[in-house]
Amino acid sequence: MDAPHDTTRINRLRQDFTGVESVWLFGYGSLIYKADFPYLERRRATIHGWSRRLWQGSHDHRGTFEHPGRVATLIPEEGAACVGMAYHVAPATFEHLDHREKNGYLRHEGVLDFGNGKSVAGLVYIAAQGNAAWLGPADDATLARHVAAASGPSGRNSDYVLHLARALRELGADDPHVFAVEARLRDLHGTG
Repeated sequence: MDAPHDTTRINRLRQDFTGVESVWLFGYGSLIYKADFPYLERRRATIHGWSRRLWQGSHDHRGTFEHPGRVATLIPEEGAACVGMAYHVAPATFEHLDHREKNGYLRHEGVLDFGNGKSVAGLVYIAAQGNAAWLGPADDATLARHVAAASGPSGRNSDYVLHLARALRELGADDPHVFAVEARLRDLHGTG
């Protein structure tokens, strides 16, 4: 029996890949800097109408059931734009990705904007409010303290936030939320 936050089985029923040779996937968290899967192509992309927030719990990667870490999800926000990385992948890649993103994330369809008037339909994993691993909003200082204290099988939660912030800067993306939590983390660690 699956844990209540495990969305693997649900995701495998959400899209039918019969006859599909490749799919675009949008990554906005660790998928930006940790591509542990094969891909045909990788490009900077933007998804409109969404903002990145560290409001999702991580019981399986950056935390534990007793003390979940905080990882990125997307929340709907009119006029917002979230920069990330798009991957062109074979449908078989979702066997791995559905397991990696199982902690409350569901696959959704969206439009990935490559700039210069070019866009494609693609998929994005989103952990919506109310899922079993949802932690919700908090102020930057509270988020940073929570992140600083969490660790799981994939490492320290603070490493996740620091890697994400660095990857966003490398993409030329401005993310006030992630950068504010990063700054608070650096203050806590004395590396500001």
